[in-house]
Amino acid sequence: MHISYSFTRKACYIGYITQATVNNFAPLLFAVFQQSFGISVAQIGFLIAYNFAVQAIVDFLAAGFVDRIGVRVCTVFAHFFAAVGLVLMGILPFVLDNGYIGLLTASTFCAVGGGLIEVLVSPIIESLPGDNKSAGMSLLHSFYCWGHAGIILVSTLYFNIFGIENWQYLSFVWALIPFLNAFAFMSCPLCPFVSEGKPAGIKKLAVQKLFILFLIMMICSGAAEQAISQWTSYFAQNSLNVSKNAGDLIGVCLFALLMGTSRALYVKVSQRISLKKCIAFCALLCTAGYLTTVFSPMPLISLFACGICGFSVGIMWPGVFSLAAESFPSGGTALFALLALAGDIGCSSGPALVGQVSQSSGNLRIGILCAAVFPVLLFICISLMSSVSKKASGKA
Repeated sequence: MHISYSFTRKACYIGYITQATVNNFAPLLFAVFQQSFGISVAQIGFLIAYNFAVQAIVDFLAAGFVDRIGVRVCTVFAHFFAAVGLVLMGILPFVLDNGYIGLLTASTFCAVGGGLIEVLVSPIIESLPGDNKSAGMSLLHSFYCWGHAGIILVSTLYFNIFGIENWQYLSFVWALIPFLNAFAFMSCPLCPFVSEGKPAGIKKLAVQKLFILFLIMMICSGAAEQAISQWTSYFAQNSLNVSKNAGDLIGVCLFALLMGTSRALYVKVSQRISLKKCIAFCALLCTAGYLTTVFSPMPLISLFACGICGFSVGIMWPGVFSLAAESFPSGGTALFALLALAGDIGCSSGPALVGQVSQSSGNLRIGILCAAVFPVLLFICISLMSSVSKKASGKA
C-alpha cells in the first residue's frame, strides 16, 4: 500500500504535539508539586532548567549519532522515550521516598524524547517536497501551540471532573500520544535531509559568524518563549492571586492559542512579508508584553499580556530555523541539531533566570522582568543580520 508524504506531515504534526506535552503538562502542576512533595520555587526552576538542559545535551549528541543510526530509528525511539517519561511521571513521585527525585527521573526520559523529536521533525518537514519552506516550518511549529492549548483545556476539564489530586492518571493518558505516533514513523516515507553533496559538519558551521548569530538568536527565542510560558500558571496563582482555572485558561491557554495563531497567520502572509522584519517586530512586541505583564496593576491585563507574549514569540523559533536553513542549505542534521541545542539552552536559561532571581528577591515579577532582556537581544541580533551576512558573502 502506497503511503503519501501527507501521512509523514501528519506524523510530524503529532510529533510536535508530543513535544508540547512533555514540555507543558508538568508546569500546570507546579503548585501541586510544591504542596504534595514539599519542593521550593528554586527547585521548580531547576526542574524546568533540567528538562531543557537534558534536551540540549541530546541535541548536541544527535548531531553525531543520528546520521549513523538512522533518522527513522531515532524518531521512533524518541517517541517511546517520551511515552515512558510521561508514565513514570505519574508513578515515581509516589513510590520513591523523595518525590522530587522521581520527577527529575521522569523528566529525563521526557527530555530525551523531546530533544530528539525537536532535532528530527523540523528537518524531516524541511526535506519534504514543496516550495514555501518557511510557511511549512511555521505550520509545523503551530502544532506545538495547538498541542499546548489542548493539554491545558483537557487537563483543566479533567481536574474539574476528577480532581487535581488524581493528575497522575491523566499523565498515563497523555503518554498514548507519543506511543501511538511511534508506529506512524515506522512506516511513513522520508526524504534525505541534504539533496545534493555531503552535509556540512559541526566544525564547518561553527566557524561562520552568521551561524553564530543564528545560535544567539535561537537562545533568545527559546528564552523569550519559555521564561514566561513555564511560569505563567504559577505566576497567576501566587502573584496575581487568581484561581488556577482562570490563570491556566486566560494566561497559559491564551498564550498557546495566540502563539499558534501567529504561526498559522504567517503561513498566509509569508510570501508578502519579510521574515526578518516580522521577527524584529515580534521581538519589540514581546518586550512590551513582558513589561505589561510585570507592571500592570490589574491581574486580567497581566494575563492578557502573557497572551500577547505568546503571539509575539510564535514566529521566533520557526522563523530563525527557516532563515538558517535558507542561509546554510547543506547544513543537514548538524544544522538543526545545533540550532535546537541553542534553543534549548535558551529554554533552560530563561525559566531558570526567572526562578533564581525570584527566589533571591522574593518577587516573581522581578524575575520575569529580568527575562525581558531576551527579546531585546533578539531584536539587536536580527538588526545585525544583514550586515553580518554581507561581510560573510564578501569574504566568500
